[in-house]
Amino acid sequence: MWTKAKVAKTIDHSALKPYLGDDDILEACRIGKEYGTATVCVRPSDVAFAARELEGSDVKAATTVGFPHGANRTEVKVLEARLAIEDGARELDMVMNIGRFLSGDYDYVKNDIEAVVEVAHANGVPLKVIFEICYLTPEQIDKASRTARDAGADFVKTSTGFGEGPATPEAVDIMIKAVGDVMGIKAAGGVRTWETAVGFLEQGCTRLGAVQTKKILDEATEP
Repeated sequence: MWTKAKVAKTIDHSALKPYLGDDDILEACRIGKEYGTATVCVRPSDVAFAARELEGSDVKAATTVGFPHGANRTEVKVLEARLAIEDGARELDMVMNIGRFLSGDYDYVKNDIEAVVEVAHANGVPLKVIFEICYLTPEQIDKASRTARDAGADFVKTSTGFGEGPATPEAVDIMIKAVGDVMGIKAAGGVRTWETAVGFLEQGCTRLGAVQTKKILDEATEP
């Protein structure tokens, strides 16, 4: 049975919109602590602030790397990851280099992920790799999942929430079949209701990305 508390523990509560101010980040941290989410995922420049606000709770500060397009040079992604960890990030969500992947340069993509994995794992921080499934065919979603696995990442994630489409059960199914035995699966983008959240969890997701966390959890059918 998916209770409110159990679902909350799977949610990365996201505060990534470009127009958010300090009060918005503070409110995101408050929601994370009140509902007991897994993390509060903020923009890189907000990590230190969020980490201070979450200190003493079970909620971790998380942030993004190469967000939202994945096109940053590998050296920049590595620096972003290192600085985020120094600021208090305890989970990282990295965007795959989508353009290089679609060009068939799979070695570049794997090496790009591996470089960030090295920094993350040296500090005990898990890394999620975001694919932006709206731009990929089913076969490419499978290939991306296996590439992230071979690069040593911990999770594969559907979407940034800034692309042209949300997470879909079809994409999640491909990801689970490809790597679900060894990696976490995160559905993000379009997770706005309790029904949708539970649907992805029952399908086999181990983490959810959501902005409307309060609304989702307030719709819970079990306390």
